[in-house]
Amino acid sequence: MHKIILGLSLLFISACGVKQTQSMLSSGDYDGAIDRAIEGLRTNKNSKSNQDYVYLLEESFAKAKERDEASIQLLIKENNSSNYERIYDLYKQLMKRQEKIKPLLTLKLLKENRNAIFPFKDYTDELLASKTKFTSYLYQNAKKLLTSSNKLDCREAYDDLIYLDQLNPNYLDVRKLIDEAQFKGTDFVYVSTKNDTQMIIPSRLQDDLLDFGTLGLNDKWTVYHSKKQSSITYDFSLVITFRAITLSPEQVKEKQFTKEKQVKDGTKPLLDANGNNVKDQNGNNVLVDNMKTVSISIFEFTQFKSCQVTAKVDFIDQRTTQLIDTFPLSSEYVFNYIYANYNGDKRACETDYYSYFDRRAIPFPTSEQMVYDSGEDLKNKLKSILIRNKFRK
Repeated sequence: MHKIILGLSLLFISACGVKQTQSMLSSGDYDGAIDRAIEGLRTNKNSKSNQDYVYLLEESFAKAKERDEASIQLLIKENNSSNYERIYDLYKQLMKRQEKIKPLLTLKLLKENRNAIFPFKDYTDELLASKTKFTSYLYQNAKKLLTSSNKLDCREAYDDLIYLDQLNPNYLDVRKLIDEAQFKGTDFVYVSTKNDTQMIIPSRLQDDLLDFGTLGLNDKWTVYHSKKQSSITYDFSLVITFRAITLSPEQVKEKQFTKEKQVKDGTKPLLDANGNNVKDQNGNNVLVDNMKTVSISIFEFTQFKSCQVTAKVDFIDQRTTQLIDTFPLSSEYVFNYIYANYNGDKRACETDYYSYFDRRAIPFPTSEQMVYDSGEDLKNKLKSILIRNKFRK
């Protein structure tokens, strides 16, 4: 019984596969039909139940071959150099299709008592000739693109040259041209700071903000420089203008409060309703926690000082000197230090608070240090702006 059910299941799966292959063939998806038929024949190519796959494979291959060869002839007649890539790809497709089928041969058509016919052809010469033409076209077109002042053309040349180098390694001076295309297609951005506040900006902060190497923002087509290089013509500039620095006065806030809490203070005998000791089964006194109310007076001191830095980021097109976009930039750094002392039993407050009792007042950070400490947040926000907003839309 189990064998019958298994057999019926396999027949159903096979029938569905054949129907799917027929649908692909009818819709013109010849390669899809070929792949599906090959999959169906891979387990037992000589099985009677797989004969439909053999017929479908034979027909799909013939139609795919006819279609591709007709396309090649039409493209050749058009005599357009931009067709070289398509011609080359079609020859590769013809050869790849044959290589898929070869491992299955020979395939028999049992009813017709013949082998399935697959008119293979050696396309090696045609493939090499089309590859030569395509290689030459890519090379000449890339060199032409590199004469353009448009960076996007140079980036297109770069992509073509990379593909050409994979297609035909060490072809002429392609490696040199790749470097040229990379350089010509790159946007160079000069980054600087400007101080419109009434305060001196710490040099360390300016240096950190201009250290774009730590931000990891240089990418394939964008390079940031904080120091101008005479050999570079800059495409864009990024100006970070400090507009205001606000520092609060140094403050020490005092707060006094009390806490009460019941805590365990040893043990005591458990008494019944009559005031007698309760005994356990061994005759011993039953002991319970002796709870005691303790209190504490806490004197808490908070040292507070804040610094807010506001700035703006300007994107400028160096070729036209026009402002492209402006973004606000701000950061706040807060110094908040708490210490405390107490009278009473410190068990009355939470253990997390104990660390404050071990502290003493410390010197306030200098204004310069606080401005500098805001820099890390400024850098992260600047990075976020640059990731979300590109110079070249």
